[in-house]
Amino acid sequence: MSAPSDVAASSPASVAAQFVLAGIVWGSSFLFMKVSLGGLSPAQVAWTRIVLGALTLGALVLIRRERLSRSLRVWGHLAVLGTTFCVIPFLLFAWAQQHVSSGVASIFNATTPIMTAIMASLVFRVEQLKAVQVAGVLVGIAGVVVIIAPWRGLDAGDSLVAQLALLGATASYGVSLSYMRRFASSTGMTAVAFTFGYVGMAGVIMAVLTPVLVLEPVRLDAPIVASLVAVGCLGTGIAYVWNQNTVRAWGPTRASTVTYITPVVGVVLGVVVLGESVAWNEPVGALVVFLGILLAQDRLRAGAVSRRRASR
Repeated sequence: MSAPSDVAASSPASVAAQFVLAGIVWGSSFLFMKVSLGGLSPAQVAWTRIVLGALTLGALVLIRRERLSRSLRVWGHLAVLGTTFCVIPFLLFAWAQQHVSSGVASIFNATTPIMTAIMASLVFRVEQLKAVQVAGVLVGIAGVVVIIAPWRGLDAGDSLVAQLALLGATASYGVSLSYMRRFASSTGMTAVAFTFGYVGMAGVIMAVLTPVLVLEPVRLDAPIVASLVAVGCLGTGIAYVWNQNTVRAWGPTRASTVTYITPVVGVVLGVVVLGESVAWNEPVGALVVFLGILLAQDRLRAGAVSRRRASR
C-alpha cells in the first residue's frame, strides 16, 4: 500500500510482534466463533464480530484523529472490500463451523495465499505467475484434496458442503487482497483509517441486513460474550490494523505468511479447549498446502538466491 505508513518509524521488533500477535488472535478466532455458535446463529456471530470490529476501529480513528478520505470513489472501493473481505467470508466461516471443527476451519484458512495467487493472476491480472508458482497452486490444491480426504467417500453431506464454504471464504479473501492491490493501493489513509473504512462499510451493510439476519432469539453466557468481544474487538478490529501495518512494512508476500501461525494456534486450541480430534490427513494436508504457498510465492527460490548472495 502506498498510503502513509503507521510503522514507518517503528522498529523491526515492533512489526514482528504485530505479525505474531495477529497470527495468534486470528488463530484463536476459530475457537471464539465455535463457542459463540453455542448461543447465536451463524449470521448473528458474523453480524456481531463486524459491528464490534467497526466500533473498535471507529474509536481508534476518533482517539487518534485520523483523516478519512473524502473521495466517493475510494469509499466505493471500501464498500466492495467490506463485502468481500468481511461480510461474505465471515458468514461462510460462521456457517461452516457448525459442521466442521475449529481446527479444520483454521487449516482451510491457510489456503488464502493460494487463492490470492489465483485471483491476482487469472481474475485481476495484477501478477503473472511463473511456472514454479503455477506448480505451487497445483500443490496447494493437492493439499486441500488431502484435507478433504475423498477416499473416505464423498456423500455431499454437511461436512463436505462446509469445507467447500470454507474454500469460498478464502477465495473471497483472495479476491479482496487482489482488488485492494489494483484499486485501493493509494487512498492516502493510514492503516487504521483504511481498515476502519472497509470494516465500517461492512458494518453499514450488516446494519441494513439486520432485519433479515439477526432478529431471532439468542442465548448469552459469560464464555459466549467473552468470545464475541474477542473475535469482534480483537480479531476484526485491532488484529486487522496489525496486519495492515505488517503489509506496509514487509509487503503483502511476507505478511501473508501469517497463515503459517493461524492453523497451528487454531488446531491446538481446538484440541486443548474443545476436545476436538485431529485426523492424520488434516495436518498432512496442511503441510502440503504450506509447501504450495512457498512455491506459489516463489519463496524457495528467493531464499536460495539470498543464501548464495550471502555466501559470496
